[in-house]
Parts: sequence; structure tokens; C-alpha cells
Amino acid sequence: MKKVLIVGAGFSGAVIANTLANTGNYLIDVVDERNHIGGNCHTERDPLTNVMVHKYGPHIFHTSNEKVWKYINLFGVFKPFINRVKSIYKGQVYSMPINLHTINQFYGKSFGPSEAKRWIESQGDSTINDPKTFEEQAKKFVGEKLYKAFFYGYTKKQWGTEPQNLPASILKRLPVRFNYDDNYYNDTYQGIPKDGYTAIIQKMLDHPNVKISLGYRFLGEKEDVGEYHHVFYTGPIDAYFSFRYGRLGYRTVYFKEYRADGDYQGNAVINFADEEIPYTRVHEHKHFTPWENHSETIYFEEYSKETESSDIPYYPKRLEMDMNILKLYESEVTNLNKVTFLGRLATYRYLDMHHIIEEALDSAEKFLELDSHK
Repeated sequence: MKKVLIVGAGFSGAVIANTLANTGNYLIDVVDERNHIGGNCHTERDPLTNVMVHKYGPHIFHTSNEKVWKYINLFGVFKPFINRVKSIYKGQVYSMPINLHTINQFYGKSFGPSEAKRWIESQGDSTINDPKTFEEQAKKFVGEKLYKAFFYGYTKKQWGTEPQNLPASILKRLPVRFNYDDNYYNDTYQGIPKDGYTAIIQKMLDHPNVKISLGYRFLGEKEDVGEYHHVFYTGPIDAYFSFRYGRLGYRTVYFKEYRADGDYQGNAVINFADEEIPYTRVHEHKHFTPWENHSETIYFEEYSKETESSDIPYYPKRLEMDMNILKLYESEVTNLNKVTFLGRLATYRYLDMHHIIEEALDSAEKFLELDSHK
């Protein structure tokens, strides 16, 4: 059998490993520098409260891709979960994304859908025809007041820069609704695995042809991979090439943990939009599993900062300088004939879990098709 190396035990690596292992034609080594599988989706029971904790921040699975939904459900039971995010601004609690209730509450109105739509259009900056920045996009979409309330402070904390320095594309992911729907996502399928994400990935990797090595730091181009037929790499693309063209820009997050009796905030995720509050949001983990009962609770304050060499990169900044550096690394990738780069870090893109699974399934299918002709 052919030997394959997979660097990274998150969803990208696990999907590739599972797909290739099931053919019976490959022996697969999966390595990860952390001491657990699951990547940033890793979940574990808090030993003091027994609450299932999203160790690296909230993960709600959502997709409209039926193929992806059916695939992920092969590995565990998904319980229905609707993400209803709240945002606190100047002592008031609002629903996010902006919807009819948010609009009426913020402006002290009782608009119907068509009235609210006309009102928001009247608030938008009509002088902005082709928004280039986050700030221009927000002002064109919802106007100065809603932008300042819900986007300015939060975004400045999240990205560490003025929103006028960020591309408009970041905001295009956020809808405005003219009804009372407060489901954060628009996708057909949405849920959270009953036993956590790590159990899902463990089942994907549970195959006699798959060997997992944790705490292993892969050295990228310096690594001797001569024994392997192919390598699937899901780590940072710049790290693979020893940062020879410089480091790509990322924001990272860190958390402050707290425990308490009862219920701390009554919701899974609450954003804090005021600039003077240092954290961006608070997530209370017991609310990600409403089918469980816990007398105690654990919650995280989430803070954002620039990524340093010892930090876990989370959000690719993709500023002009970053994209120029990325092109240099991508040109290096084209010279490699037995390494596939996939996932958020290896492709330097913002990808949700369903995007990652779809990409990994497609990548595995293409690899198997090409490999069958060798």
C-alpha cells in the first residue's frame, strides 16, 4: 500500500484520512503539533462543571450543501441548534444580525418590513457607489448610526485597526433582515454534535490504516518526506517555506475563563460593541448544549490581538501586503509535485467548517482519480 502523510488533525486532515483509508490502498500517518486532535474545533469536557467546552471559540455547524451535511452526519448525531447572537451597545441588548427588531428597538420605531427597508435605505450613504472599505460598505448598507453602534467598535477591536483600513469583503458576510428572524445563519442545515466535534473527528480517524502522532512539529520543506507517496499539508503556507518571503498577517484570539453557579448570561454568544470594553464577546458554553442540564457554568471572555510567532493564527487579514506575499508562496507551491495544500491556513482564506469539509472531499476525490492513472 502507498504511504501518505497528512499534516494536521483538524477537519481537513480527518476528511482526507478517512476518504483515503476507506479505499484500502493507503497507509496514512496523521501528525499534529498539538496534544489533541480536532484543530480549532476541539471540544472537551470541563472537569469542574462537566460542560462541553469549545476550547478555541464557538463552532456552530451550518451549511446548505446537502452532500456535506449527509457526510458529517455519518460520524455522529447532530442536535438542532439555532445561533441567536446578541450585541450589547451602551447598556442595551440587541439582536444580531441586524433585523426588524434591532431596527425598531434602536430607532424607537414600530416599522413593518417595507417601512424599515425604506428607512434603512434613507439612512445609507447614497454618495458611495462602489464601496472599497469595510467602513464604506457599512455606511452604504445601514448608515452612520447603525455602523457606529454595531460595527465600528467591535471591528476595531477584532482587527486591531480602523475599519476604513479593512476591505469591504469582510462585511459582505453579514446580512440585514427586514423581518424578526434572529437566526444568525441563513443555511438550510444547522446543528452541534451531541458528543462534541472531537468525537466526530476521532471517528473519522478511527481506521486500522490510520496512525496518529500528536505533539509532532512538522518542519515543512525541511522535512524528509521521501518515504511518502503524497503529503497533504494543512498548516500555515508561510511556515511551510520557513517564512522566506515574510509572515502573512493574522489576527489571533485568546480567552479568559470564568466559572459560576447557575446561568451567567442566558445566551451562547453575546457581542460587546462598545470600543472601551476590551473583549469582543462572551461565550457561555452550556448554552451550546441546551439538551444538557448543568447547575454550574463556564464562560469565556474573548480578546483579539496581532498574531505573534508563538500564537495560533485564526483570521487571515488579507491586506494588500499579505496578498502580495501570498502570491510568492503560491508560486512555490506550483513547483511541488507531491504536496497538496488545503484548509484555512494552507490557502490563507477564511473558511467555515462546511467549506473545509467540501474542499477536503473534493481534494480527496481529485487525488484518487489522478492517482488511479499512475
